Amino acid sequence: MEEKVPRKKNKIAILLSINAAAILIAGVLIASAIWGGGMEFRMVGERSDIVSGSTEETALLDSVTDSTAEAIEYKLGSDDYISTSSHEFDSSAVPAGELWNEEAITIYATPDIDICVGDGLGNLGSMYWQTSNPGVIAGFYDNARSWLGYNSDNCRYPVIKGAGTTTITAGTYDGKRKDSIVVTVAMPSAEQWEHEVLTLVNKVRIKNDLDPLSWGYSCESAADTRAKESMSLYSHTRPDGSSWSTACPVPDSGGVSGENLAIGNAAVSPATVVALWMSSESHRENILNPDYTKLAVGFVFDPNTNYRTYWSQFFSTY
Repeated sequence: MEEKVPRKKNKIAILLSINAAAILIAGVLIASAIWGGGMEFRMVGERSDIVSGSTEETALLDSVTDSTAEAIEYKLGSDDYISTSSHEFDSSAVPAGELWNEEAITIYATPDIDICVGDGLGNLGSMYWQTSNPGVIAGFYDNARSWLGYNSDNCRYPVIKGAGTTTITAGTYDGKRKDSIVVTVAMPSAEQWEHEVLTLVNKVRIKNDLDPLSWGYSCESAADTRAKESMSLYSHTRPDGSSWSTACPVPDSGGVSGENLAIGNAAVSPATVVALWMSSESHRENILNPDYTKLAVGFVFDPNTNYRTYWSQFFSTY
């Protein structure tokens, strides 16, 4: 989809990534928290601020909704999308009667992983999961986020309430296995994750014989602004009614720019948000556009909001 900027004769690709996971949760994760309360998930539908009679935009919404679960699970299996900030569970044999080799792990508050027992421990039957500090992790959903590659047989989606440390105790009701692990929940570093998205995007571009992008310093503040604005209005129209492109206008000398957005529970880490964008043909076109030379990324995490994670990509040639 292209839009021309008046009097500058420049094309601007306008793309939007809907949080398909929030839609999928209604059917895939009909879950209740063991510890009362829990996280609220809202349905994301075709909203008037996004769909305005354009068949191209409607098709984009439909394609992301239908394919994201399979696409993300597939993409996360590729080295191109492995997040260097994600914890990898020890895959070696777990001693008899135990559930983990690790004594302690650190995860992000987004979270970018589920809590899983030792790799290879399947067919455990019903299990109980307990937390010593409900102010950090309040409890667990009965299912894992399978669209992110986690197996509900040995993983649980934690209900994270804040940063800090808690002890997780889990076991099988038949008494054969029981174990505890100390979990530290850390807030994600916005700057680190923004630059990791650039790294992952450049891996994809190099793999496709394209030049890597440099950090877009000229539109850096615009990317941050657009991520923040998506918290109140998830649209390429800004809260003041202007176009997204006014955040970092094309200069009079000319240029090209484009925007990708993503929010919610499918975009919980640099790896997952890049996979989400790459699962949509139109958003992938922005990432693989040979005209762009720079990329600025914005990221906001606020656990007290409906969608928690908010991302923007601002591509440009200036």
